[in-house]
This record gives sequence, structure tokens and C-alpha cells, in this order.
Amino acid sequence: MTRFFSCACFEKRAGVGLLYDDADEATCRCDFFFDLRTLQNATSFFSELNHLGHGGSGAVYRGVMPNAQEIAVKELSLESSQGLREFTTEVKLLMRTQHPNLVTLLGCCAEGPKKMLVYEFLPNKSLDYFLFGKDHKSATLDWTTRLRIVRGVARGLLYLHEEAPERIIHRDIKASTILLDDYLNPKISGYGLARLFPGEVTHVNIFGISETHGYMAPEYAIDGYLSEKADVFSYGVLVLEIVSGRKNHDWWFGSVTSDLLRYTWLLYQGGRELDLVDPSLTEFNENEAMCIGLGLLCCQQSVLDRPAMNSVHLMLSSDSFPFARMPRPGEPRMQGLGGRWTTTSTTAFSNSNATSGPNNVTRVSTGSSFVVASSSSSASVRNM
Repeated sequence: MTRFFSCACFEKRAGVGLLYDDADEATCRCDFFFDLRTLQNATSFFSELNHLGHGGSGAVYRGVMPNAQEIAVKELSLESSQGLREFTTEVKLLMRTQHPNLVTLLGCCAEGPKKMLVYEFLPNKSLDYFLFGKDHKSATLDWTTRLRIVRGVARGLLYLHEEAPERIIHRDIKASTILLDDYLNPKISGYGLARLFPGEVTHVNIFGISETHGYMAPEYAIDGYLSEKADVFSYGVLVLEIVSGRKNHDWWFGSVTSDLLRYTWLLYQGGRELDLVDPSLTEFNENEAMCIGLGLLCCQQSVLDRPAMNSVHLMLSSDSFPFARMPRPGEPRMQGLGGRWTTTSTTAFSNSNATSGPNNVTRVSTGSSFVVASSSSSASVRNM
């Protein structure tokens, strides 16, 4: 993709000089800073016609640069205690976080009252538009495409957890943060946003979004404990949504089956998990559809029993792996039901080499760094 950058950091405006005394830092800053006026012109001054949506951290607008390159501009509406230097440091780190299954961050803008991030533009919108939209786009997603999305999101999360320049826990994996490119390949958006708002502000903000609540791991939603396994839980819910074509909670299905996780667990216990598959699919691979069990493994109540993303990716990328012989998942924690999340291990995915604390989790606290040093040692896949 061709990048277009507009930098005005060397311009001497009225009363405005270089933000840095160090010329090298100023030059580095030029590499990824967009001029506010350029973004205003690109988005027609952030008009409603260019409004793409509104997430927990701000509105997103489509823009067209002078060279005809399309971009997506995200206004960061949350207040942050970070200064410009800290903000640009984090943006530079996120720009080094690149993977085919992540939305590409092109740069940022820090002029005026709001800070903004500039991303590549993906015309196919987000996964929730296809799965749950009123236009009934779910029929566009055949089984091969859905499995490719399941695998692609797993690969992107594995990169964030174990291969990125610094480990990143997404915190907000859901259908609306998975964007699709021209070929319906998945790209994770919103990664690293919590780095720009240290402390609990991001946790509080996304907790207030109803669509996010059903994706949140219980230990994070209830007690604020955060580890990579919180992303694993959200991923598991997403897998069930992709397979079923249903939202994680939808009262349209009635009180018994409205909670997708609870309904899936009941079907699984009765050996009828394939009943969950989206009825709009005219055909699907029954063996591959057993990845429903993988979704349940990721949503187990025990934090340590949930597989790490390296194990998930191993299962999904192995053509010879028999999904029907996966470890049997333990009971998930379902919304509105009793019980408490635990770190007691009962399945093959126990992490016996945890070194980051007694529970291999980190409690979110005010002023804490977003990069969580929790153990990510490999978990072996054992047939049971």
C-alpha cells in the first residue's frame, strides 16, 4: 500500500515552533505525523457522510488523501494523561506492530484538542456487518471463508501475544473489531489502544458497551484481572458467533437459547453441537465444524484451562488434527449464572510454568502499564 504523509513539524506558525529541540527526534516525528488540515480536507471536516462508526475510544471516518489513497481516521475521544512525547512513543511502537492479520497503522495527528490515529481503509467493513447485519450478508460467508477468518484472527492474536515488539493484550476482541479486506481476510483493529490510555480508564469504558460485555472474560469483567487468557475467552465467543451466525446474546431466540455460550454448552453436553452451525450454510465440513469444541475450550471458567493462542493456532493450522479428539472442555462461565472464575487447572491446557504471579494473571490498577508480563509458555495439545 502506498503511504502518503503530510508533515508540518518544521513549519513556523504564529507562536508555534518545533515541539522537540532535538532535530533527530523532530525528523523521526515527521515520518508518521499527519497534518490536521490534511485530515480535515480528506474527511470533508469529519462529515456524517464519511462517518464509518463509533467505538469505545472514539469515532471513525473515511478519508481520501490528495493522491486518492483511502484512509480511516479514528478520533480518540477518551481523555489521556499522556503528554505528546509519550503518545508519539506509543504510536511508533504500534507502527512497528505489523502483521497480515492486523489493520495497518499509518500514523497519527496530535494537533488541536483531539488526538487521532490514521489507519489503512478496508471497504468491506467489519465482521459483525456480515454476520448480524440487516442486509443478510451472512450468506456471503461460506464455510471456507468462515474457517479462514477463525484461523486468521487466531494468527493475529498469537502475533500480539508472543511475536510483537512488545506483548499486547487486545482486551476488546469481538466481531466489530475484526475488519475484512477485499478478499474477506480478517484484520484485527483496535489493538494497542489501551496503551494510549494507561490505567483503568479503558477497562471502565469498554465495560459500559453492551455489545462488548458478552465477550469479556469473567475474571476481567468482575475483578479486573488481566492476562492473555482474557483475549482467549473473547476469541472463543467469537468462534461460536462465526460458526452459528448468531450474536453472543440475542433475546430473539427466547430465554432458553438467547445466551449463545449457554446454548452451545447444552448442545455439546448432548452431543448435538453441530446443531449450532448457521442454517444459512448450504454445506460445511463436519470435522472442521467441530471447532465448536475449540470455542468452548477457550471459554472455560478456569483461566489456566484455556489454551494459549499458540495451541489454538497449532490445532487450526494442522490439516491432520482431529477436532473430534480435542480435550473435552470444562464448563464455561455463562452470563447471569452463579459460580466463580478460577485458576485451578482440570484439563490438558494447564500452564505449569507460570512465573508471573500466583495465578498467572495481572490485576489492572490505576497507572499500570498495559504491557502485561504474564507467562505465555507453550501448552501441548493432548488427545483425550
